[in-house]
Amino acid sequence: MDDMQDGVQIGENKFISKTTVLSHLKTYNLYYEGQNLQLRHREEEGELVVEGLLNIFWGLRRPIRLQMQDDHERIRPPPSSTSWHSGCNLDSQGSPNSTDGQQTTQQSPPTVEVTPPPDFQPENNGVAEEEREDDNESSAQLLRTKSDAGVLRRGQRRSPSDLRKIRRHRFSINGHFYNHKTAVFTPAYGSVTNARINSCMTTPQVLRVLLNKFKIENSPDDFALYLVHASGERVKLKRTDYPLVWRVMQGPCEQVCKVFLMEEDLGEEVTYDVAQYIKFEMPVLQSFITKLKEEEDREVQKLRKRYNYLRCIIEKQLSCLPEGATCM
Repeated sequence: MDDMQDGVQIGENKFISKTTVLSHLKTYNLYYEGQNLQLRHREEEGELVVEGLLNIFWGLRRPIRLQMQDDHERIRPPPSSTSWHSGCNLDSQGSPNSTDGQQTTQQSPPTVEVTPPPDFQPENNGVAEEEREDDNESSAQLLRTKSDAGVLRRGQRRSPSDLRKIRRHRFSINGHFYNHKTAVFTPAYGSVTNARINSCMTTPQVLRVLLNKFKIENSPDDFALYLVHASGERVKLKRTDYPLVWRVMQGPCEQVCKVFLMEEDLGEEVTYDVAQYIKFEMPVLQSFITKLKEEEDREVQKLRKRYNYLRCIIEKQLSCLPEGATCM
């Protein structure tokens, strides 16, 4: 009962004393001195609360899907005399409604205007027209996903090769490019991201914060957090665990222990005993198997000799009994 009152909860019915947590927290902050990974702490109603950024490494094997804005969502930008939509009323299809006898023309969301140099002459008008159509399509996707991948200022010049690169890799998350048409995102294995959490958040809550940060459609139940040690040991955090407290207790050095995001059905725990053999070469592991097999054979031979001996004794005793006698 005293541990529950004076301790910090790390899991279901698991508590650690405040003194121990504060000691590890001091070491943690000294390690990250001058960096944004330092953690703050306070007390609320006698309960110690730690908060800050937690580094989480991507360990996914399957692609994840990003949320896309509904195509039928009505976009109503505020009126402005200096903005591109001045005097326009966009409907659900993205076209303005003309009034006062003006000719109705199909318009698209704002496109990037690039002023070519005076001596620039397009080699093929058909190719230039196709590029403009692709640029319009990409710009529409940018607006639909509510991305703030900045619109170029008027007058800023870019070469044709730069424009092709922009269309090919329009925007990214945490440095990882994804297809803005299908919204399929495959993080590089071992790359790092972070989420701002506190010590009162359980594993599902931390997963929800991370997925909401990148607008990921997948359910938090599809993922799990693992503590991956340099030795190869891999411990899965339970749904009732508190990841930030676990991170502090493991120490600050990510060369020793990292927090990985993995699939719930593909992740696998590795015990410390098994992890000791992971880094050995295959010939060494084969020799271990051979030794274990030899030891197993020796134990089998011992058991056979023992039971053969006991059988002989029993048969000898039975032969010594007079005929017709029965054992009580």
